[in-house]
Amino acid sequence: MESKLKQLRRAMDSTTHKGGHFTEFQKMNIRKAVHTDRIVKPAKPNKFVIFTISTFAICLLAFFVSTEFFVRNDPEKINGGMNNEWEIRHEYKVNQNIKFSILPDPNLKAGTPYGYIFSFAEPFDTYKGKELSISALHKETGERIQVLPHQEITEPSSGYPSLQRFTTTFTVPYEGLWKYEVYLDGKAYGDVVVSVAEKAKDAPITFPEDIPDFVQESDFDTIDWERKAVEFGDRGIIGNENKSGVIGAGMPSLNGQKWMWHLWGVEDADLTIVGFHKESQTVHQILTNGMGWTIHAYGPNNGADAHTPSSVKIPKKGEWAILLYVDGELFDQLIYDIKE
Repeated sequence: MESKLKQLRRAMDSTTHKGGHFTEFQKMNIRKAVHTDRIVKPAKPNKFVIFTISTFAICLLAFFVSTEFFVRNDPEKINGGMNNEWEIRHEYKVNQNIKFSILPDPNLKAGTPYGYIFSFAEPFDTYKGKELSISALHKETGERIQVLPHQEITEPSSGYPSLQRFTTTFTVPYEGLWKYEVYLDGKAYGDVVVSVAEKAKDAPITFPEDIPDFVQESDFDTIDWERKAVEFGDRGIIGNENKSGVIGAGMPSLNGQKWMWHLWGVEDADLTIVGFHKESQTVHQILTNGMGWTIHAYGPNNGADAHTPSSVKIPKKGEWAILLYVDGELFDQLIYDIKE
C-alpha cells in the first residue's frame, strides 16, 4: 500500500500538484477507501414520501379535470362569454337549448314605444308565481334602465301551455346596441341583444324615469346652441360670466372628471343638473358616484356666490346643453362641445 502511495506522490510531484496537498485525515480516508471493497447500496426511497407525492399528483389532476368540466358546462362560456356578449342575438341559449327568444319590431327606433314578443320555452312551472322584470343596458353609455317593472306571472299566455307569447311595450332613449336582461324573482335569467336605430327627428324627447318632475320638455325648446360657454376669470372657469360656470369642463370628461360648479346671484341652493345631447336629442344624468340629479351649492369661491364640487361623466361626444335648475327653477344653460 505504501509503495502505491509513493508512486502516486511521485506522479503528483511531476505535475502542478506537487507539494503537501493531502492532510493526515484525507490520507486516512484514502487508505480506508482502497482497503474497502464493499459496495454501498443506495438507500431505498421512503414509502411515506412516495405515497404523499402520488396522492398530491392525483388530487392535482382531479382538480384540473373538474375545473375543465365546470368551464365547459358554464352557460356563459358556451354562449361565448365576454368575447361576444354584444353580438346581436334574439335568443338566449343554455347548453345549446333555447330558453327564450324575442321578436323585435323591424323598424325599431330610439325614443319611440315599440312592442316586443318574448317567447319563453321552459314549462310554465318555471315561471308560475314568480316576478318577471326586464332591464335594458346601453352599450355605449353603460346606462341601465328598467323597462318592465316586476310583474307576477299567474297564468300562461292565452292559447299556450307556457309563456310562449309574453308581450310588453317599452321605449329605449338612445340608438345603438341594447342588452335586454330578463330577471325572475330578482335573479338573472338570460339576456338578448338588439340594435336600435337612430331616433326619428320628430320624435318627442324621452325623459329618464327618475328625472325630477319640474324638468319640462319646453325647457329644451329654449336652448340657444349659438351661446357657447366661454372661459373667464383667472381660474379657468368656463360658462356664462356672472351667471354660472365650471372648472373642469375643458378637461377630458367622457371617462369621468371632477367639475366644480359656480353660481352667481345664489348663496345657498339645491342645484339640479340635466345633460342634453344635441345630435341624439337625448336627456342624460351626468352626475356620478350616486349623486343623482341634484347637489347642494353653498359658500362663495373664486368670485362666485356659491359653489359645489362633483364627479361627472359625459356619455358621448358632441355638443351638450347643461341645464341648471336652482331650487326647482330653470336657472341657466351651459353649451359645451365635448370631444374627449
